[in-house]
Amino acid sequence: MKPTDRIFTALDTTDVQVAVSLARDLAGYVGGVKVGKEFFTANGQDGVRQVSGVGMPVFIDLKWHDIPNTVAGAVRASLALKPAIVNVHAAGGPAMLRAASDAAAEAGSERPLVLAITVLTSLDDDDLRAIGVGSNVTAQVVRLAKLAQDNGIDGVVCSAHEIEALREACGRDFKLLVPGIRPTWAATGDQKRVMTPADAVARGADYLVIGRPITGADDPVDAAKRIADELA
Repeated sequence: MKPTDRIFTALDTTDVQVAVSLARDLAGYVGGVKVGKEFFTANGQDGVRQVSGVGMPVFIDLKWHDIPNTVAGAVRASLALKPAIVNVHAAGGPAMLRAASDAAAEAGSERPLVLAITVLTSLDDDDLRAIGVGSNVTAQVVRLAKLAQDNGIDGVVCSAHEIEALREACGRDFKLLVPGIRPTWAATGDQKRVMTPADAVARGADYLVIGRPITGADDPVDAAKRIADELA
């Protein structure tokens, strides 16, 4: 895999034209783009289609978490957009995870990767205790990842700090997509569990989600190039 293929840039905007322009500028310098809840709520499937029209792989980051039938319906509805990646919350449980995987399989050869959210990178051990989870972050991440893997999910979204534990628990073929990636020259923002791109890949990350260090830079293309150079 080329260094650039590992990078999905988060298009954290509600403006379709800004998102399309960024995607067009970054084509060839990153492996794909991510659109999330803000963008989808503002623009729906039509907005995603316009971003997809640039020709880059798209990660639709909506983190579905509901009863199995509803999540399966959401995954099924997304298939018309031909996403590269979709995601669900592992905490939705075995039946929901299996329903999501089975719905994605209906796309056949165009099946997207289905990834599970384990513990959000904005949370730490104190936050887990506050919501009634007795485990520390790493133990909870591994527990949810194994649950996802056992129910047909392709991989997880995780912090770089859990990569090694997940590789040991789930093996090399289980996909790991890592947000909270910050080059040494970028601010950490609201992420509590962060790591540099090169360190994350060295530990075993398959894909990196990088938003503000690229999209908030004076020259997003130059920032993407700098990150790719670090990975190389």
